[in-house]
Amino acid sequence: MRRQFPPGPAPYPFFGNLLQMNFKIHHEYLRKMGKIHGNIFTLWLSNTPAVVLQGFQAVKEGLTAHAEDVAGRPIGRIFHLLTNGNGVMFSNGHLWKQQRRFGIATMRKMGMWKKDYLLQEEAAHLVEYLQKTNGKPLDPAMPVVHMVSNVICSMMFGHRFSRDDENFHHLIDSFNTLAAFLNSISFYIYELAPWLAGHFLPSVKKVKTCVDFVNAVIAKELKSHIGKRKLDENQYFIDYYLDEIDKTKGDSDATYDEVNLMQTVADLFVAGTETTATTLLWALLYMVIYPDIQEKVQKELDAVVGCSHVFCYEDRKKLPYTNAVIHEIQRYSNILLIALPRMSVKDTELLGYRIPKNTIVLANIDSVLADPGKWETPDKFNPGHFLDEDGNFVNREAFLPFAAGHRVCMGELLARMELFIFFSTLLQAFTFTLPEGVKEVNTKFVFGSTMKPPPYQLCAIPR
Repeated sequence: MRRQFPPGPAPYPFFGNLLQMNFKIHHEYLRKMGKIHGNIFTLWLSNTPAVVLQGFQAVKEGLTAHAEDVAGRPIGRIFHLLTNGNGVMFSNGHLWKQQRRFGIATMRKMGMWKKDYLLQEEAAHLVEYLQKTNGKPLDPAMPVVHMVSNVICSMMFGHRFSRDDENFHHLIDSFNTLAAFLNSISFYIYELAPWLAGHFLPSVKKVKTCVDFVNAVIAKELKSHIGKRKLDENQYFIDYYLDEIDKTKGDSDATYDEVNLMQTVADLFVAGTETTATTLLWALLYMVIYPDIQEKVQKELDAVVGCSHVFCYEDRKKLPYTNAVIHEIQRYSNILLIALPRMSVKDTELLGYRIPKNTIVLANIDSVLADPGKWETPDKFNPGHFLDEDGNFVNREAFLPFAAGHRVCMGELLARMELFIFFSTLLQAFTFTLPEGVKEVNTKFVFGSTMKPPPYQLCAIPR
């Protein structure tokens, strides 16, 4: 069977390559394998083949040349435990297509791309919070996560949560636990031995508890909206979805029901919070490490829009250096490393190799965002990657933090809006510095489903 796949390291019985990988799909191991086996190779996750795409050309071609063929998601035991195949993130086939199409169309109806005011409101809340610290050291993680999470809450539920709301804290902690589990040793142990893991691994029991809590919170919101909504007078995602359930009753082709609604909301929450919040935490850390770049951003903001301007997404066109810095933060922090796994839904071909149906396809985003053939200084933080000789912003074809193909992040534009408005607002209001006496900063990421910076403290000095 192995002969029909691209080459790769020899697997062990039962474990495949998991032992060599230390039960982690780590970018350094993939780099090593890429040097040996080339830009497409095979890893075995126990008895399951996973084809890895390495470098810009392989990733772009692999995800777009036969995009429909590799638009599936692996149907593993964990994904079944977490979502039961429902929602939009880990579903497949007709159900996935219908849920995704509805999600994108609903975001458009809601005018999500014109929701600058929601982002401005949340940014203002964070500015107010930071002002009260009076420049004293703080860990920015929870305030940043609260800000980003509340954007999703406002769009899904129609209201924001107080910073002191215990249920909100518990909800965020639950999503963090679920996200961290997806790239942990426990994940693979559950795939190999679900009964043993389910009974003896505390992390699996904790995941089940988190899933139950998230579902309970969303069910409570759902009940609230069912009781007070009016047909076709929608403002929020839940209301649009409830309307769709009513409109498609009796349609055997429809996949709209309360189970899929709850899972889709959960999917959008975790996807819309984890990545943006993590990127912003790297952004603040980099500004502390590179004060000259921070100062240059502030000079551009002051010169072009002034100190009291309320930012909207359109402002990025007038602020090329700030825009370039944000893009470089995304490139350099590279928080995903590996895009969410795809699966071939039929026999297909990738870069000249015949790939059978139900093969996992892993796109190594790290190898794209640090491809030496595409970036002048891939291992350095350099906003010049996104500027031409005249200082104008330029996009780069190898900038693929949101992946590519049919499973590209459906919230990409919202994430771009959030990063620009939040980052610009914070640097307009504050200069971020290290606490007094701190000379060095640890930038080695914490390995998980997203690569977070290690916990750190900074001072927000009002400007």
